[in-house]
Amino acid sequence: MPNSLPLTAPLLSAIGGIPAQAEPLDSSPRSRVWRVRAGDGRPVIVKQITDDGDTTADADARFAREAAGLRLAGRGSVAPALLATDPAARVMLLEYVDDLGRTEDWMPGYAEALARLHALTGPADAGALPAWSGPTAADAESFLALARALDVPVPAAVPDELAGLLARLDPTGHHALLHGDPCPGNDRRTPDGVRFVDFERAALGNGLVELAYFRIGFPTCWCALSVTAAPLTEVEAVYRGTWRDLTGKDVPGDLADACAGWLIQGDALVERAHRGTADQLARVPTEDFEWGYVSARERLVHRLGVVADLTRDHDHLHALGRLASTLATRLLERWPALRPLPTQDERPWY
Repeated sequence: MPNSLPLTAPLLSAIGGIPAQAEPLDSSPRSRVWRVRAGDGRPVIVKQITDDGDTTADADARFAREAAGLRLAGRGSVAPALLATDPAARVMLLEYVDDLGRTEDWMPGYAEALARLHALTGPADAGALPAWSGPTAADAESFLALARALDVPVPAAVPDELAGLLARLDPTGHHALLHGDPCPGNDRRTPDGVRFVDFERAALGNGLVELAYFRIGFPTCWCALSVTAAPLTEVEAVYRGTWRDLTGKDVPGDLADACAGWLIQGDALVERAHRGTADQLARVPTEDFEWGYVSARERLVHRLGVVADLTRDHDHLHALGRLASTLATRLLERWPALRPLPTQDERPWY
């Protein structure tokens, strides 16, 4: 057993004493994770939030955020149960969730679980987690600057459309439990349905910003994917139907707005460690940078095409859609070797 396993006395008590086995698991640089064998023989997960690249206060906040998200998710069978915590050591004990493994038809169950997660919270939970942090005025200006850098004329109506978009994306009044990073790979397929792991970016907001992942290409994920027409229709119907069954209401908001919000966020082109460090959209005209197996320009072309398609007849984003279409064409003219995103059938893990 690794000497660095951070099990303090309260946590050891929770699992019935010193575990006989401990296996380190892959994790981000911002956490350490082990699968251990509890005293009664059951496997559990030990997760410690580290301060790699963060201040102690930031790491403490990430721990508190994940623990709060897991407690809220514990209202439904959509996440591992949180068994115990030691905030001083930033360690949590979690139920071990075994994964049934690869399945070709993975998205409907994923969409259903996402809707079930989102529906677990409401206005009474305001303040239990930070509000979702969406695009800002600086993001909108960076997007316009990208168009100018690529010599693409900006329709006169676009700045006002972007201002209206930012206002409509304000999370105030929305209290869905957002995972924060609902990427393929952060899901576990079980006999009782999909469960999500890694709630370090959990927030409260409008569930449409995560339903949009299917269309916009999983924007916070290394494994960017393009979901094709028939599966896309199915998963969105599953999500909306599940939400309606659980809440008695239709999903609020506009999916086109959610997708446009992801389009203008340059930080959604890079992994978490690099977000907030540079204007990522400003890099696109001069360099193409990879995250996972897909480049920034390839991600951007996909998102531009999605927004162009969604906004052709949109009351509030028509000019932005025309700009998105022109920008996509310009990128492909300058860099014709850009590849389309892999489809959902090419999910490259398990």
